[in-house]
Amino acid sequence: MSYYTSSPPPLQHPVPTHPPYIPEPPSTPVSPQGYQRFTSSPPNSNTSNANHQAYPYASQAQQYQSFASTQPQQLHHHSQPHHGPPLGSVPMPNYAGWGVDGATAQLGMQLGQSAVAAGQEYVQKNFGGIVPVSLLKHHFNVSNTYVLHKLTLVLFPWRHRPWTRKIRRSEVNGQTEGWQPPREDINSPDLYIPTMALVTYVLLAALQSGLESRFNPEILGLATSTALAVVLLEFAFIKGGCYFLSIQGQGQVIDLVAYGGYKFVGIIITLFAGLLNFGRAIYWIVFAYSFFANAFFLLRSLRSVVLPDSTPSNVSTTTLTPGQRRMRIQFLLLIAVTQFVYMLILVRV
Repeated sequence: MSYYTSSPPPLQHPVPTHPPYIPEPPSTPVSPQGYQRFTSSPPNSNTSNANHQAYPYASQAQQYQSFASTQPQQLHHHSQPHHGPPLGSVPMPNYAGWGVDGATAQLGMQLGQSAVAAGQEYVQKNFGGIVPVSLLKHHFNVSNTYVLHKLTLVLFPWRHRPWTRKIRRSEVNGQTEGWQPPREDINSPDLYIPTMALVTYVLLAALQSGLESRFNPEILGLATSTALAVVLLEFAFIKGGCYFLSIQGQGQVIDLVAYGGYKFVGIIITLFAGLLNFGRAIYWIVFAYSFFANAFFLLRSLRSVVLPDSTPSNVSTTTLTPGQRRMRIQFLLLIAVTQFVYMLILVRV
């Protein structure tokens, strides 16, 4: 039984035809040199409708030509100067997403700026007379090269030359304006190394107590209090001696605190020797070397403070008698010797 009553119709393949008219491409005003355009003859009137039906893209090409011809005018219209906000202006952030309107945000920013300004004024008013902020900035003006060279000088001060500090002079009239900052003079005292050394000392004290199974959070406060008490005690001793010996100098308070803080470098080396378990003999040898290095460093550094007339850069009209000079030298030696007591207290953590 057959499922088809008749045979299927034969397949018919489309016959390819060529359009009698090829549309001209749109004008290219910026075409490269040597471009040549070919055109064809205009179409006949009796075949235009058939071509439009068979090839609708011809009419689209003509529309594209009209659109391209209007582009220069539109570009000229958009090239007019823009009257909006300048490009460099930064718009205000949108605080609506945080639930705060613009007026409240501006009020908060103004209050914050007022609080910061009031805090700076309070610090300058109450502490500026005791410790001028300009002196603190001067003593923290250090560089990486200075820190490395200064640590080397504190640990190995034996062959360093010279020990005199450099004077900063005005570029206008050449008058003296003070001392050079630490980054420009290795002999200038700074507060960066003493501060970092004190913090490191407190952490090493806590580490040593932890390794010995006797750590307590109070050790941090105890080590800090002990370190600050030793620094203040030494400062009071030196300042009192300078008062009785009539030794005066600009910025002497900060300089004395800075010189007193360099002993923590030798103490840190001693504590490291104890942590490495090299033995008690090596430990006390390192401590003795740190003491002598710190004492020699203070003898040469404080010479410009205790005996300011001995420096060639100091212009002073005060002339010391032999008795006054001898007392100042003895006071300088006493400062160096007392470093043994201070360092012995600090290493016993």
